[in-house]
Amino acid sequence: MEFESEDDAKKYYIEYARRIGFMVRIMQRRRSGIDGRTLARRLGCNKQGFSPNHKGTLGQEKKPRPSAREGCKATILVKMEKTGKWVVTRFEKEHNHPLMITANGFKTTGDKDKKIEELTMELAHQEQLCSAYREKLFAFINNVEKQTEELSSKIEVIVDNIRKLEAERQRFTHRSAGSRGL
Repeated sequence: MEFESEDDAKKYYIEYARRIGFMVRIMQRRRSGIDGRTLARRLGCNKQGFSPNHKGTLGQEKKPRPSAREGCKATILVKMEKTGKWVVTRFEKEHNHPLMITANGFKTTGDKDKKIEELTMELAHQEQLCSAYREKLFAFINNVEKQTEELSSKIEVIVDNIRKLEAERQRFTHRSAGSRGL
C-alpha cells in the first residue's frame, strides 16, 4: 500500500485498528540525520511488547499495576520513498490476544468514558457507605465506653458494700468472741 503522507498512513492504520478491534500504539520513528524529517514510522497494537517494572530513581518502588501489554506482534512499518510517497514495507496482521469486538463492530472511547463514569459513581456510593458505617462504629464505641464507665461505677459501689459488710462481720465476730470470754 502507498500513502501521500505519514499522517495519511497513521490515519489509515488507526481506522483499520478501530474496525478490527484494537488500539494503536505509535512506536518508533526514524529520522534523517541531515534535516531531521521522519523517514520511517512503526505503529502497532497497544498490547505490543511487555511493560518493564521500573524502580523509581528517587523514592520507593512504584506499586505494580496490571499491564495492558501482552507481547502482541501486530505492527505496520511505513517508509518514505524517494518519490515522497509513504509505502508499507512490513505488515504483521496476527494478534496473540482477543480483540475488542462489540455488538456494533468496535469498542469506542465513549464506552470507556461510560465505564469510568459508572465506576466513579460506584466509588462515590461505596464512600458514602463507608462514611455511614464509620459513624455507626464510632457511636457503638462511644456507647461501649459509656456502658463500661457505668458498669465500673456500679462494681465500685458493690465492692464498697462488700467491704462494709466484711468490716461489720469482723466487728460482730470480735464482740461475740469478747462477750463469750467473760
